[in-house]
Amino acid sequence: MKSLKTYAIPFTGLSLGKHEFDFVVADEFFTEFDYSLVKKADVKCKVELERQETMLILNFHLQGSIGMTCDRCLADYPQNIDIREQQIAKFSEEEIDEDEEVIALSKNDHEINIAGLIYEYINVAVPFIATCGNEGKTPYCDKDMLDRLSKLSGSEEQTEQTDPRWDALKNINK
Repeated sequence: MKSLKTYAIPFTGLSLGKHEFDFVVADEFFTEFDYSLVKKADVKCKVELERQETMLILNFHLQGSIGMTCDRCLADYPQNIDIREQQIAKFSEEEIDEDEEVIALSKNDHEINIAGLIYEYINVAVPFIATCGNEGKTPYCDKDMLDRLSKLSGSEEQTEQTDPRWDALKNINK
């Protein structure tokens, strides 16, 4: 978890107004999370923090590529992502309802760690069905694997002849 400390933004010394922070999300980031859908990444994260009297408004822009495995041909390929999200953090001593998508910050907090938010935004952006593109036409697609799968699935014409005894049974219901 030591590497995730680099994703902490100290806000106590910041003046009111907008401030920008840049982060790089790479492979090491995802090793800190068990069971992550993403293992490889090259993502630039720009965070615009707007400090106000009672809250922080965080605007995220994540852009880059994540390593995915195609669900059709099993080839590794880069999936481009471009994510824009907003998160609000309020200064409050009261407990905020879980229904509200607001982070509560107490008077004792002096920084906000955005590693969990970045992880969540990237994993939600992972496509439900990951495909490398047009079958057999992209540089990442494994054409050999697609040929093997189509051969095993029986999508090619069956050249086997049917047994004539079974053909007689097909005519029973007619």
